[in-house]
Amino acid sequence: MITPAFELTQDPDFLTVKIRVPYAKASEFDIYFEGEDFKFYAKPYFLRLTLPGRIVEDGREKASYNTDEGIFTIQLPKEVPGQYFEGLDMLTSLLAPKKSRSAKPLVEEMAASAELSDENEEEFDWEMEQIPYEESTPALQHPYGFGNLRSGVFQRLQDELSDVIDIKDPDQTPAEERRRKRLAAEAAKFEPDHYLADFFEDEAIKHLLKYKPWWIDAHKKMTALQGESHQEHDNPPFVVFSEEEREQMRKFTNKSYLLDKRSRQHIYLGLIDILLAYCYETRVNEGDKNVESSWNIRKLSATLCWLESFSSIHDVLVSFGRRVLCYPLYRHFELVTRAFNDTVMILHLGKAAVLKCLLDIHKIFMESDPAYILNDLFITDYCIWIQKVKSKKLAALCESLQKTTLSKSHMGLELEELEAAAVLVQEEEKALKAAGTVSKQQLLCSESETSDSEESSSTSSSETEGSDSDEQESSTSEDGEINSSRGVLQEERTAPLIDCNGLRQGTDTSAMEVSDGKSKVPLQSPTPPGKLVEELEMQIRSAMRLSEQPEGLATAGCISQEQEENPVPEPDRFSEDAAGKGNFLEVSPKPNPLLFLCSTNEDED
Repeated sequence: MITPAFELTQDPDFLTVKIRVPYAKASEFDIYFEGEDFKFYAKPYFLRLTLPGRIVEDGREKASYNTDEGIFTIQLPKEVPGQYFEGLDMLTSLLAPKKSRSAKPLVEEMAASAELSDENEEEFDWEMEQIPYEESTPALQHPYGFGNLRSGVFQRLQDELSDVIDIKDPDQTPAEERRRKRLAAEAAKFEPDHYLADFFEDEAIKHLLKYKPWWIDAHKKMTALQGESHQEHDNPPFVVFSEEEREQMRKFTNKSYLLDKRSRQHIYLGLIDILLAYCYETRVNEGDKNVESSWNIRKLSATLCWLESFSSIHDVLVSFGRRVLCYPLYRHFELVTRAFNDTVMILHLGKAAVLKCLLDIHKIFMESDPAYILNDLFITDYCIWIQKVKSKKLAALCESLQKTTLSKSHMGLELEELEAAAVLVQEEEKALKAAGTVSKQQLLCSESETSDSEESSSTSSSETEGSDSDEQESSTSEDGEINSSRGVLQEERTAPLIDCNGLRQGTDTSAMEVSDGKSKVPLQSPTPPGKLVEELEMQIRSAMRLSEQPEGLATAGCISQEQEENPVPEPDRFSEDAAGKGNFLEVSPKPNPLLFLCSTNEDED
């Protein structure tokens, strides 16, 4: 018979069972339910459930079948309307037959079989050979595993399982000696340099601390809804199992565990240790799985790696913290604190969240060749056991864990002293660097001051020399300009060209330029206007001589040329001519000598 996939939900009045039976004949199925028992049969599927509450057949029950999906949906009325059925998602415990929840039937069955064997026992042989009794001491074996219910496993498989656990020959090693060896191995493994490197260069650590696994959002939703409603059972489920996880639960074989108080304490403390390691692995890999996932979980959990049996929650936290600071890639105390908070959230969410984490660990170990044995020793039993644990027990465990404190001083690795010494070294290095920088700056400043003083002295001397040379150049240039302008005027006055009227073109041109006020001479020569007037007067007198003696042009030209080269003022003669003619002294501000000469010649003719 095949156990089908199924799912249970509820509302205040009904319990709903959905059973997936593909390729089954809908016309051939049987359903039986009464009290806490539920049975379903549709060839080749068979399902038997032991419910956490009682149901009743009163005519309100309903059943339907979806042929496309192959799903039967059955609604069963609750005997007490409004009752909350706890643990409907714990499929393994629901599959267990009712009689297997107690150990009494097994004991009674064993007793009955013993009575039956006594009745069928053969006649005793009184003549059998007797052998002297020798007291033999059996090999001392120390239990381990879930609830310390196993022993002798590693004695048979020591060679194959040497990579799974760190302790050698656990069957012959008592719990106290295991603890001593574990502490010694952790102290030898601790590397201060690695720890300080992660402490000061914590960029990667800060990135990992920002990661939010699935239980953070679920815990926020639960807290928000609990604040709005005080009825816990009215809240929707915050943890949802995938189909793969449901299949895992269906494959587990249900068991009953006879545990005393001490064994139950070891189981609860071991559960905390395993969840801490799982939370660390989930955070550092950001929810992804890799080849190191199995190693991280079993290496950080002393329960799995050293078969440790703890006696208090504080011992669990100290052990986990020490192993985080000794073995994995990221060794930072803040990761210890964050894993601690994550474990509190998971326990607060209830056994569904715990079971989801255990199923994930079971899958990781199943895919790792050497670690699969840890499923048989611990994880499978934890997955079955947690489904039957009361929620109040987990709530009390969560509260106790939340009240426990953990600090660096509890690690026993002198972390605070290491950090203080490293900070002092850093401060000394910074002081030395600062002193070196100041000395370099002072040296550079002194050198710059010396160079600045030298540059200023050289600059002042060069400026003095430059100013003297500039003055000499300016005076020289001014003298050159004056001389050049004078040379230009002299050349213009001594030009040998003579126009048609017997006048030199150079003389007329210079006179026109002066009279028009547009001459180039003032632009080229700074000669005072008084000298120009004198020169103009001299030119007018020479022109008058030429006009009075027209027949002696060559002689007059020579004479005028000599006079221009060696000008000699003739004030008496000029005044006589001026008195005789009377028109030459009354000239306009811009006189034109050609006009005057033309008019004079016409009057004489």
